[in-house]
Amino acid sequence: MGFYRRIKYFLVHTLKLSNKKAQELIDAGEVKINGIIITENCTITEDAEIRVNDKIARAKKEFVYMLFYKPAGFESTLNTRIEKNLSPFFKDYPDLAIAGRLDKQSEGLLLLSNDGKWIENLCNPKYDKEKEYIVTVDKNITDSFIEKFVNGVEIDGFVTKKCICEKIDQTTLRIILTEGKNRQIRKMCIVLGFNVLTLKRIRISTFFLSNLEEGNFMFTKI
Repeated sequence: MGFYRRIKYFLVHTLKLSNKKAQELIDAGEVKINGIIITENCTITEDAEIRVNDKIARAKKEFVYMLFYKPAGFESTLNTRIEKNLSPFFKDYPDLAIAGRLDKQSEGLLLLSNDGKWIENLCNPKYDKEKEYIVTVDKNITDSFIEKFVNGVEIDGFVTKKCICEKIDQTTLRIILTEGKNRQIRKMCIVLGFNVLTLKRIRISTFFLSNLEEGNFMFTKI
């Protein structure tokens, strides 16, 4: 769960109370978090219900966690100002954010939630979350390509981390990365003299695309 800071911060900055008034309400037992009277300036989770003088100041927020199969041809954004965005797939679910972006030509697994802290943790590079892909390229894969790809390729002024790259057939690869630079797999392939024809992400950390159909989403637990 994410944190909203402290209850007094909420009272002052959201309800526009003075520091003095906020403290008076807390001292008088007029502030409840999830039905429990609080008597100190405690930390609150972003999903908590807050009542002041027995009136709801913020309703309890229900978090949702989704797996989505992004079709190729769509941007990994919910920004309605951007053409071919994903908002039409999620009309009934406001305040979502996306983890694990894919470029427009690519398809596969995205994770979405209205739990900002969860999304932030998934996206933070220091946690080294694995991302798994099935990739087809435009010519036969060589042992030299595999060796160089696994040990790191220089793109955009940096060398990629070591990764897993396995040959499935003459032109198909299974790739697992623990970093997610912009168009990383495509750029690595270009440096090594190959072009990506299709790219599908099938896993992010412990979440799998499985049998989810293109353009559909399903709810999951964390």
